[in-house]
Amino acid sequence: MRRLGSAWTLLALGVAAVLAVPSLAVLAAFARPAREVWAHLWRTQLVEVLANTVALVAGVGAGTLLLGGALAWLVVGYRFPGRGLFEWALLLPLAVPAYVIGFAFLGLFDFTGPVQAALRAAFGPGARLPDLRAWWGVVVTMTLVFYPYVYLLARAAFREQGAATLETARSLGRSRCAAFRQVTLPLARPSLAAGVSFAMMEALADFGTVATFGYRTLTESIYRVWYGMFDRAAAAQLASLLLLAALLLLALERSLRGRARFTQTARRGGAAAAAPLRGARAWAATAACATVLGLGFVLPIVQLLVWTGDAFGGWRAAAFARLLANTLALAGTAAALATALAVLLAYAARLHPTRSVRLAAHSASMGYALPGAVIAVGVLAVLALLDRALVPALESALGRSVGLLLTGSAAGLLFAYVARFLSVGFQTVDASLARIPPSLDDAARSLGAGAGRTLSRVHLPLLRGGLLTALVLVFVETMKEMPATLLLRPLGLDTLAIEVWARTSESMWADAAVPALAIVAAGLLPVAIAIRLGAGGLPRPER
Repeated sequence: MRRLGSAWTLLALGVAAVLAVPSLAVLAAFARPAREVWAHLWRTQLVEVLANTVALVAGVGAGTLLLGGALAWLVVGYRFPGRGLFEWALLLPLAVPAYVIGFAFLGLFDFTGPVQAALRAAFGPGARLPDLRAWWGVVVTMTLVFYPYVYLLARAAFREQGAATLETARSLGRSRCAAFRQVTLPLARPSLAAGVSFAMMEALADFGTVATFGYRTLTESIYRVWYGMFDRAAAAQLASLLLLAALLLLALERSLRGRARFTQTARRGGAAAAAPLRGARAWAATAACATVLGLGFVLPIVQLLVWTGDAFGGWRAAAFARLLANTLALAGTAAALATALAVLLAYAARLHPTRSVRLAAHSASMGYALPGAVIAVGVLAVLALLDRALVPALESALGRSVGLLLTGSAAGLLFAYVARFLSVGFQTVDASLARIPPSLDDAARSLGAGAGRTLSRVHLPLLRGGLLTALVLVFVETMKEMPATLLLRPLGLDTLAIEVWARTSESMWADAAVPALAIVAAGLLPVAIAIRLGAGGLPRPER
């Protein structure tokens, strides 16, 4: 059994080592800085993109903290009309990629859009809205998409705090608002920090939204330097900065959670009773939730449906079928590979829970914290190195030119997907595996079953729900991924996300609505899973 454990350990360490190569390749670019490249970047764009990136991440962090935290406390702490509906419906913006809401907002609120056209018709040619293609426009758009990260975790944290905790604070003369500020918020700080860090990492990694709005950030600059200047050395240097920024955010999140001074070992008493709101306050709470849900989900979806009705006749069925087939093939393959590797890592950690195995499992699943552009640059560096080593020997053996084997191949793109989204599958599988009692492993061993047979005959049947969830989550994340697909896709291999990018880059909003709606429809699946998993803790709708 020790030998089998060692085999699983070696497999886990090998997977972790291979998946760490892209990140190490990007870090190597930072360790060997090209002075002329940095000098050029400093003179032309580095200061601007760094300032823009910091401002964007800070703005999205503050916006999601305020909006997600406030909505979570509102639906947990108070009763008002529609509360039962909004408690789960406020998660729906997670189904819509930020770049989809971004181009929907531009189509609606830009100078040539229907909203400003109506304003000019009603109030004259001088009537206009502020320009949405600015820092505040990108921050508002991303906040409306990413606040559910904070909302979901904060809502769970607020619910876990028992009624006795708040009653004790109230008995000491604290008002409800003071008790929330001095007791509830400190206890929920780790969850709030985790949600805000997720939102900030998403903002840091975003490419489609900032490119559509013309807002220059590190991610957008990597693409522009790569394809505009054809300077991969400069792209690698920028990617190293982006990687360091992502690692800094990850370390900040761990620090904020680890240094929380206030803890509650168990919930004291039942759940805190929600205070009823009446009159204007009740309807104001309903209006606030409806406004956020309307802007973050309903309005963009309605606009996409209108555009789809206008443009669907211009789409050829064969063209859309090809895009859909490419997307499904890539996403399905990536989901299967990532889930299989997640099972391997989680099972190795269960069989042999040493520090090295757990470290390997967690390091292999860190890719989700890294922007897709960083993974893409690292993968390309590795593939180019392999091509330089393999192609000459192969051409010499065959006596003819074979071109590039790995660079620009679907295999490279799939490798990037797995490195990026393995974490999504691993967290789901690991949590499901942890719920299986170790006594089942002992019983299987007592009957002579080895590690592999125990996995196939005992664990995998019990993991069906977790495996399906992992497959769906990785599948949808892969469908939505834009920067890695743009940078690594083989020539002529287009996906739904690439088609959205191609149409929106030419301001063809209506044409982009058809593939965008397909992505949103797929994005509803993980949101439905999140709602279902949390359904047991949801209160019944108010009558």
